[in-house]
Amino acid sequence: MSIVNSYLALTKPRVVVLLQITALCSVLVHDLFGDSIGLSTGETMGIVFVGGYLTAGGANAVNMWYDRDIDPLMIRTSSRPIPRGDVSPAKALFFGIFLSLTGIIWFLMLSNEVAAFWALFSILFYVFIYSFWLKRSTVQNIVIGGIAGSTPPVIGWAVAESNLYINFESISSFLLSLFDLGSSIPWMMFLLIFLWTPPHFWALALFRSKEYEKVGVPMMPGIKGAERTISEMKIYSILLILLSLFFPFSYGLEYTSEEFYFLGGFALFFSFLYAKTVWGIDIYEDLDQKGAIPSALHSFLFSMKYLAIIFFLLVAISAETIGMILFFVGISIMFFNENGYLSFENE
Repeated sequence: MSIVNSYLALTKPRVVVLLQITALCSVLVHDLFGDSIGLSTGETMGIVFVGGYLTAGGANAVNMWYDRDIDPLMIRTSSRPIPRGDVSPAKALFFGIFLSLTGIIWFLMLSNEVAAFWALFSILFYVFIYSFWLKRSTVQNIVIGGIAGSTPPVIGWAVAESNLYINFESISSFLLSLFDLGSSIPWMMFLLIFLWTPPHFWALALFRSKEYEKVGVPMMPGIKGAERTISEMKIYSILLILLSLFFPFSYGLEYTSEEFYFLGGFALFFSFLYAKTVWGIDIYEDLDQKGAIPSALHSFLFSMKYLAIIFFLLVAISAETIGMILFFVGISIMFFNENGYLSFENE
């Protein structure tokens, strides 16, 4: 592995890119919804992607520095740059701090204080609250820690809003300036990712918790058991269904409009499909060749497709008619096999 690739691996590029996609969708929804789509949208998306990659990537590098004692002991993480000896812990820490600070400065110079604040918040929360504290102390680590991973749409929307600033006149004005982004849509996106994270991650942890137990990281399946884990996953899947009912209201759509039923109907439909995969997990079924529970792996893989579909839907409804047409085309390509039937057998 080259030194450049080693440092890039410290940022967890695949994870960071996925996070930034949700932020870019937030920018698109903002500009389409406000009829301000244009060349500036591309510039905004560039600012969001670069700044988001720097801040999230920097936080990930610091996380790898902190986890240098347990990463060599787990198969999943043993090939990371620090356990391999490609990058020293000190250099990884410096690299992570440098990227994080650069990302914050990037947002301050090219966007606004509110976007920079939420980027800084996500770094501090991920590093100090999740990595340093929650990860090794509670089975709710992924739940509370999921707050950091839910912020990209908020950051993207704040950058797109552009005229935001932090008001220090009083505590109430300070909080209002941070949370009032001109719309409830980014916070709805935040809540979507927050509620999605636990069942998504626990589906994988159901057959990987022993590896975490070995290094002292408490995971729900290993500490509370598989049945308790699935019960909580079901609760989150129900909450996602309930949240999908509020999508049209966050957009301010009239209940008599086609868009209201298009957004609400499809959000509800795909939330039910995802819930079905969660409720279909059978912890007693035979493991596959890789030691995975097939139904849990199916739910894990479908969860990623579900999140992508929902964000695609949120963008599509903002583009009105042409967006709805593109949504149908995209869903057809993604879900329908050559026989024209919905097929999830190979997920």
